[in-house]
Amino acid sequence: MKVLFEVVAGALAQPRTPGVRFGPYRTVSFDGCSSIKTPDSERNRGWLGRCPHGGYPQIELMTLVETGTRAVIGAVFGPTREGETSYATRLLQHLSPEMLVLWGRGFDGNDFLAAVHATGARVVGRISQRRRPPVLQPLADSSYLSVIGGVVVRIIEAQVRVACTDGSGFDGSYRLVTTLLDAQRYPADRLVRLHHERWEHESVYYALRHTILQGRVLRSCDPVGVEQKMWSLLTLYQLLRRAMVEAAESRPGTDPDRCSFTIALYTARDLLVRAHGIREEGIGTIGRKILSALSPERRPRVSTRKVKSPISRYAERKMDGRPDGSRTVASVTIALLQPQPSPPALPITMVREYVGAGYRMTRVLAVLQAEPERQWRAREIAELLGDVTLVTTYRQLARWTERGLIRRIRTGRYAAAAPTRTTALRPRPKR
Repeated sequence: MKVLFEVVAGALAQPRTPGVRFGPYRTVSFDGCSSIKTPDSERNRGWLGRCPHGGYPQIELMTLVETGTRAVIGAVFGPTREGETSYATRLLQHLSPEMLVLWGRGFDGNDFLAAVHATGARVVGRISQRRRPPVLQPLADSSYLSVIGGVVVRIIEAQVRVACTDGSGFDGSYRLVTTLLDAQRYPADRLVRLHHERWEHESVYYALRHTILQGRVLRSCDPVGVEQKMWSLLTLYQLLRRAMVEAAESRPGTDPDRCSFTIALYTARDLLVRAHGIREEGIGTIGRKILSALSPERRPRVSTRKVKSPISRYAERKMDGRPDGSRTVASVTIALLQPQPSPPALPITMVREYVGAGYRMTRVLAVLQAEPERQWRAREIAELLGDVTLVTTYRQLARWTERGLIRRIRTGRYAAAAPTRTTALRPRPKR
């Protein structure tokens, strides 16, 4: 079943299919799902571990999805303890330079950003408000150039105001990172609106958990059976998506998100039970059923992220101001924020020169070597870097001390190491 899934998996849309591209790039997204449950057997617990809040052992499913069609390009699953970013790293081989990757704050990590960038794919992702990225060069659209994980990026900060038709509304702050550095070709406000496409990924998991499984627990009490069921579930989902996309593309100008997954599933089920019309050419019975009941154009709506599961972190979430029930959006106003002044930064030409050697480490070593007798406090180094928290700074200083790149004088105080141990400061030679 895994081999069969790998045969049918992949992006489905043609280049001119509506809603699948941003400029020259095909939009894709990473996201995880940890609410698919397995029987509470000894073997499943040995593989997946116990649920921290009790209940059934849960599988962590990570997928790379084409947002315009919700087709699954790649998937991996296993115990929830491994974490989303670790699973997403296993899917990087599916990325290509023609893709634009969207992700949420859960994937905010220097190493992950650098790994995605190395594939040639472009990035538009949300990052934590606690970050303090250095302002290297302000741009005309209120975004600015910075460096994260050794990658030159563009930071966009915006305040989004959503007004609903009933007069209610709420505000939200967003900070995005992107490797699309051309502010004229890719304005900041367009990228803020584009990032909303990431939520198409949620429809994938709704179809898997609720439409196909109807919220049921997987049946097998053995990990091998669970894996077989997961791959068959993903294969069925992808085949239905393929039928939906082919039906939409048979009628030019039809957006695939107007096609009903429920209609596709029930029609396929009826065909299987009756074995009637399963050899038809063209879009077949499934395609005709889908086109006969297309959903209306997408209506902008808003509601809080809240689920029924009592152990979910989204079970109670009323602090963000969004309504409990779905409401129609009347308007969305995006106010781009000017970058805040940051501590003195290295010239951007020097930043580009040292990107290959590791920006943070290079900068710290350069500063400490400039004043070799000074004992620097960790807080001073954190303020100098400008894009990390004090806790992260302590962790990095500890690693660099173990490698002999810097010296720990006493608790919280650091100085430059001997000159013979500073070879890491040299930029990587150009090829």
